[in-house]
Amino acid sequence: MRRVIPLALLVLIAAAGHRASAHDDVAARGRATFMKNGCHGCHAIGSVGSPMAPNLSYIGRTHGHDYLRQWLRDPESLRPSAHMPALELTDADIDTLARYLSTLR
Repeated sequence: MRRVIPLALLVLIAAAGHRASAHDDVAARGRATFMKNGCHGCHAIGSVGSPMAPNLSYIGRTHGHDYLRQWLRDPESLRPSAHMPALELTDADIDTLARYLSTLR
């Protein structure tokens, strides 16, 4: 029994480290995609970007991954009065951005 507890503790620590690195990877790829596609020209996340359009620093508090995917694919389908144009993003970029933005809380 004494050996089981340290082993279980090691497994939990390793799992937590894996989750943290996966989250860091989503954030790094998301920030890179945000910059590559020029999103920062209109939107800000933290201190990066422009205040021209809504700040996205906390967008994940109110909108989940699926909503953000649809928004990035076709903003007017969710809000006909949207000022954001439909962007020519790849499916991979849409997924990466939606995953990243949904983590911003």
